[in-house]
Amino acid sequence: MHEYPVTVRIVEIASETAEKNRGRVRRIDLVVGEDSGFIGESIQMYFDAVAEGTPCEGATLVIEGVRPKLRCEICGKLFERKRYSFQCPHCGGDGEPTGIGKEFYVKSVELEIEDEFVKTEETVS
Repeated sequence: MHEYPVTVRIVEIASETAEKNRGRVRRIDLVVGEDSGFIGESIQMYFDAVAEGTPCEGATLVIEGVRPKLRCEICGKLFERKRYSFQCPHCGGDGEPTGIGKEFYVKSVELEIEDEFVKTEETVS
């Protein structure tokens, strides 16, 4: 249930961007790490309801998932942990946690901006 207030904030961020640029949100790219504490599917589920009546209404929410990775303390290589194991598949060393997989941020907001019609006068010779 903690995805609801986060979804509200995502819509607020995108709406503020759209309003500053006098446009509408067409697409939001969101990065959600598996270890971030948030579930992308839940955010997706709330998105349409939260976006209703905002510049985000009708926009597409694209969620990029990031799998957690460990760094081997011996060879330094990154790897995805196998279930019940912290062993590096490259050298057999122990893996240490990294920040990879804890990401949670709005990567980009794609806007549709209405064309402004500016009247200009030209002198033709």
